[in-house]
Order: sequence, then C-alpha cells, then structure tokens
Amino acid sequence: MTFSLLGRCARTGMIGAAVTTSSIAVGSRCAHARAGAGACLTQHRTDPRLGPLALDLLARGYDALHTLRAVLAVAPHPDWRQLAVIDGAGNTAAFTGAHVAHEKAGEAHGKDCVAIANIVRSPEIPTAMIRVFETNADLPLARRLIEALAAGEAAGGEFVPVISAALLIAHEESFPYVDLRVDQHPSPITELDRLWRDYEPEAELYVTRANDPGAAPPA
Repeated sequence: MTFSLLGRCARTGMIGAAVTTSSIAVGSRCAHARAGAGACLTQHRTDPRLGPLALDLLARGYDALHTLRAVLAVAPHPDWRQLAVIDGAGNTAAFTGAHVAHEKAGEAHGKDCVAIANIVRSPEIPTAMIRVFETNADLPLARRLIEALAAGEAAGGEFVPVISAALLIAHEESFPYVDLRVDQHPSPITELDRLWRDYEPEAELYVTRANDPGAAPPA
C-alpha cells in the first residue's frame, strides 16, 4: 500500500526519495539516501534493514543493478519485498517479489529516476510519476519529487486514503539536506509540499551552520 520514487539531479548531484502510504510513519521505514552513494526504497512487507545495506554497497562502488542483486541474495524473505535503487550516476534497478500482488503493483524507470508501487489502483501509477519527474527537469530536486508523488495520487493512488508521506534528499554532507515527514494527516502530500515551501529558504542555512557557524547569520 505504498507508492514512491527515487530521483537524481544531474546538475547538482543531489539524490533522494519521496514516498507516501496509508499507514503511519512511512518516512521512518522506507526511504534511505546517502551523499555520494545513492538511494534506496524498501516497501510492501518492509524490511528497513535493507536500506542501509544497499547504501553501504553503493558507497563501495556497486552500481544500482549489482547492489539490488547483492541485497536480494542475502535478504530474508525476498519474495515479500519491493525494492528500488538508484546510484550516484543515475542508474536504476527495481524488484517486486512473487508474493506482492502484481496486478496491483508496478514499476517504471526514467532518466535519473525510478518509481515503484504496490496495492494501488493502477499499475500505471509509477509511469505517471516518472513522466512528471522528467517533465520538471528544470526544477529543484525536492520540487520534482513532490510533484511526481502528487501525480501518483492523481493517477489513482491507493484503495484507501494515504496518511503519511516523506521527502529525503542527500547532497554533499553526511546528514540529509532535506528530511521532512508527515504522519496521520488527511492530505499528506499537500502537507509535505507546504513543509518543503517553508523549509526551502532555510535548507542552505542549516548546512552553513554545520560547516561554518561563524559565517551563518543569527537565528
């Protein structure tokens, strides 16, 4: 009961994920990203341990496909998992296990992006997300991810209302450039959009405070 996507900005090198679902706290379980390495999504019968494992492999130089294969080789109960991976070069890979209802699931790949979905109204939802992500190539990565997530909802969404959503982006630091989460909200994608609009003017400031606090303006 989740739809999500990974994306990379070729101009800045930022890489990240956006995800939404009808259960609480999706941002704490499904999306993983690391600067200079890549990003991963793990969903359906989610195993959050697979995300850090994928990031470690990406950081060692594995590309998306070989990372996915290595994760699946050691993952417990892989037939229950749905995974997606993007590496630092924008290559992508995805997997939908045999125990995921394939008539209610889908995946799609595009330039610097991949989208996956399960237990949704249409298997074409990932294609709709990819289309919007690619169309908005001139926008900042966070905006592209949110707009693509909204396109997935507009294309049919889940069978029940989504209530949580998350946006995670890694850039040049060991900490996330963006890590925004919405839980138990009647319109979580709209709320995520609002949070990003509030956070966007502050994002670079928080990086400056970490790296050069003396150069940061007073709070």
